[in-house]
Amino acid sequence: MQTVPYIWMDGRLVKWEDAKTHVLTFTLHYGAGVFEGIRAYKTHKGTAVFRLKDHMKRLSDSAKKIRMKLPYSIDELVSATKETVASNKLEAGYIRPIAFFGYGEMGLKAKNRTSVAIACWPWGAYLGEAALAKGVRCKVSSWRRIDSRTLPTSAKVCGFYVNSILASLDATESGYEEAILLNTGGNVAEGPGENIFVVKDGQLITPPLSAGILEGITRDSIIRIAKDMKMTVVERNIKQDQLFDADEAFFTGTAAEVTPIREIDGIQIGEGRRGPVTEKLQSKFYDIVKGKDRKYYKWLDFVK
Repeated sequence: MQTVPYIWMDGRLVKWEDAKTHVLTFTLHYGAGVFEGIRAYKTHKGTAVFRLKDHMKRLSDSAKKIRMKLPYSIDELVSATKETVASNKLEAGYIRPIAFFGYGEMGLKAKNRTSVAIACWPWGAYLGEAALAKGVRCKVSSWRRIDSRTLPTSAKVCGFYVNSILASLDATESGYEEAILLNTGGNVAEGPGENIFVVKDGQLITPPLSAGILEGITRDSIIRIAKDMKMTVVERNIKQDQLFDADEAFFTGTAAEVTPIREIDGIQIGEGRRGPVTEKLQSKFYDIVKGKDRKYYKWLDFVK
């Protein structure tokens, strides 16, 4: 990891190496914390954070779902993020806000003080720069996506990502680059840290929120961009075998951005490379986040 000078922690900037918490911090033991993944991009007008307020609103919503009271408003978190990015002179990179129950009492009924930290650092393409054009090889994991009847899957909760880690390891240890999870009903859910889309007969298809997926902000962006481009977008359940019949497939996410899928379980998807619909959406997405399309300036929070 490439470090930067400062991390914002509980209302002030501290040196990267001093952003510490106690080993008995509640969330370290029980996983009850919430976080976001956000990207900042270099534009001709300076650094811009993509859909910053939307991310902070989701952080707030996630906190409510696990009965956590955030000590800062959404606007205060937006300002703190800009301060952190500016203080580190970060032109482009990744931003990680996290809210967690801190040190105090132990036990499942403890109500410790909520701490909030915001870190940022330079970080390139999550699945590799080459994957943005070439695509990735995926495996349908033997692990199922956690069920919304057991946990609030619409929240971005720290402990939920054990499910993602196991699926990711399942794939990489089998020689693949990423996993695809089905839900407990046997339908396609998402990747370990990404939403998924397929293209079939000119339609852009993605699992509905009822499939137990995270309501991805990049997912929402791509749906809105596609509709603006007069594409047909369908949110419906996708069976596993329908993945193999797709003309194209791709992941979306803050880290993954728009990453094509070229193979699933050893079966080539489409032409085995980034397809024309994926390329069109990917190109428009990068134009937007880099400030080249004024129509979508509302999605950009310029740091200065």
